[in-house]
Amino acid sequence: QVQLVESGGGLVQAGDSLRLSCAASGRTFSTYHMGWFRQAPGKEQEFVAAITWSGGNTYYADAVKGRFTISRDNVKSTVYLQMNSLKPEDTAVYYCAAQFFTGTYYYSEKRKYDYWGQGTQVTVSS
Repeated sequence: QVQLVESGGGLVQAGDSLRLSCAASGRTFSTYHMGWFRQAPGKEQEFVAAITWSGGNTYYADAVKGRFTISRDNVKSTVYLQMNSLKPEDTAVYYCAAQFFTGTYYYSEKRKYDYWGQGTQVTVSS
């Protein structure tokens, strides 16, 4: 069992930055690939970014590429999402998720993730 707790959300203006954190507890954090997803009101949950267990590979949705950066600290059992140049369309609830490392990493497939956090709200005003 892995427990995930997101933090760092808030209300910001367009162009501002935020850093989300996701603290994990339970099983060994370094055995999990980690991803960030988001869900805007009235929309499907969508993939945002992902990072492999070692931090050696990262993946991004086209909508955030060049603006968001995912990173992890396996000593602190925490994954981060640095969000720069925020836009109103980035407004959503952001969730972190953990996928146990068993080979192929289905980084954008939410159904492949084993554990989810409760989410943190990010609101970007224009």
